[in-house]
Amino acid sequence: MAILNEEQLAIQKLVREFAEKEIAPKAAHYDHTEEFPWDNIRQLADMGLMGVPIDEKYEGTGLDAMSYMITIEEISKACAATGAIVAIHTSAGSVPLELFGTEEQKEKYLPDLASGRKIGAFALTEPNAGSDAAKVSTTAILDGNEYILNGAKCFISNGGAADTYLVFATVDKSKGLKGITGFIVEKGTPGFSIGKKEEKMGIRASATAELIFNNCRIPKENLLGKEGEGFKIAMITLDGARIGIGAQAVGIAQGAYQEALRYSKVREQFGKPIAANQAIAFKLADMAIQIEAARQLVYHAAGLKDAGQSYGKEAAMAKTFASDMAVKVALEAVQIMGGYGYSREYPVERMLRDSKITQIYEGTNEIQRIVIAGHILRK
Repeated sequence: MAILNEEQLAIQKLVREFAEKEIAPKAAHYDHTEEFPWDNIRQLADMGLMGVPIDEKYEGTGLDAMSYMITIEEISKACAATGAIVAIHTSAGSVPLELFGTEEQKEKYLPDLASGRKIGAFALTEPNAGSDAAKVSTTAILDGNEYILNGAKCFISNGGAADTYLVFATVDKSKGLKGITGFIVEKGTPGFSIGKKEEKMGIRASATAELIFNNCRIPKENLLGKEGEGFKIAMITLDGARIGIGAQAVGIAQGAYQEALRYSKVREQFGKPIAANQAIAFKLADMAIQIEAARQLVYHAAGLKDAGQSYGKEAAMAKTFASDMAVKVALEAVQIMGGYGYSREYPVERMLRDSKITQIYEGTNEIQRIVIAGHILRK
């Protein structure tokens, strides 16, 4: 069982108190309006929470993966959309630059990203390349000292709001996975535009959009890693990001559980609080068990990452179990609260909608099971 140290407990307390006071009261507003929560992001940036795992020399906080997962969990408990923005920005938009970027690239991009002055995004998914990432059709053709990008990406989290995009394109379709290459693309680059913004079931305040590349010229020095390393970079990135989605799912479930627990103690039927009924009490007990089990899977994967050990299987397990759990717990919260749970007067209907995406992005849970089975069968 993961035991948090004093520093991690202090981070948990700091983020929890801030999220409860500043983020949670605005969550329903942002869900309704679908506005990007810039004020949340600015406040989180001021607290140093937009670059928790990034090295201090790049203006990050320099904390461990466990502290980062605690941060995502606490933010997501208050507002899953804000949690998603921070998780994508950090895990997928910033960490790959620290891991695979040149020193020049790190010095140019990471301080703005880690400090939260700018937002990052990760662009792999295409209309015909979702779970099957090998089917990436966006192309990058070398022309002198520039690459020319053509194609489109879809369902890109932080799309339109981000300033820096890590974009994956193929430099040679005949090479399949070995042709996929990563690029750093800045907002405002000629030939790069934002397409359709998605209207979503949940995490509605997070920006999700299409990216369009039409003869977009990228300097050769914006190559991330080497030609042909893009698929490897993307998969390593997703391994780490999946722990973050697990943490987000735990946060959503914890928020829904707390609402249902609070309601069950004050809602009276037949002369007593509904929590006194065994049918409700057992639901609450099962919810608490599932949340804690998921949290320990997330913390275990984060602990392995911090220890420098292999964690791909454990990340997939944490993401799969936690996201499935979040949907179940949020659904039970709605059931416990009955008509009020189904109403927008209470946040659990939002939490149920928000929970569903955790089973889908950063690799669907069907794909996670393929990943887990692959690890098991190789052994």
